Amino acid sequence: MRVIVVDDDQLVAISLKTILEAEGSIEVLAAGYNGVEAVALFKEYQPDVLLMDIRMETMSGLTAAEQILKEFPKARILFLTTFSDDEYIVKALNIGVKGYILKQDFEGIVPALKAVCGGQSVFGGEIVGKLPVLMQTREEFDYTQYDISKKEQNIIELVAEGLSNKEIAEKLYLGEGTVRNYISVVLEKLGLRDRTQLAVFYYKNL
Repeated sequence: MRVIVVDDDQLVAISLKTILEAEGSIEVLAAGYNGVEAVALFKEYQPDVLLMDIRMETMSGLTAAEQILKEFPKARILFLTTFSDDEYIVKALNIGVKGYILKQDFEGIVPALKAVCGGQSVFGGEIVGKLPVLMQTREEFDYTQYDISKKEQNIIELVAEGLSNKEIAEKLYLGEGTVRNYISVVLEKLGLRDRTQLAVFYYKNL
């Protein structure tokens, strides 16, 4: 796995590089210390995962992630931060990053990187617990305006709960390929890019 590490604390960035490379299956291509460097390094190396802090001088991780995802929509970005501020979490989810974990969950960094590299979205337990409250709105949402059926609504809800295609298929007595097709159709109808954005959409319009 090819990774870039960006943190405004150089000691943290260097320590992360050492720890990750000691794992054996991770190659840290470069380390940066602010959002501007994150954007430049991502363009140069196009890593499998960008591991980045949020609150940094010159340019924040949020701004950097937004710029990167505009140019590289499939970029896998994992935020590693000491801050679980509600505003940061909501903006990170809306941008479309693949994960948001806290530095306090130190032992979970490598598993989170591997999960994100494999296409999964990863959010620490403290973050997940906040999502329903942070993302919901008060107005009842009308799915029919997007031509979303009841079955598709069920699938959206299960995706938001973090179930895999296989788990959704078992729960709804459908084939895994059928679930995959449903999700593709739903993403197209809603103009969304991936499962993370679909989960955000659900919590916003709960």
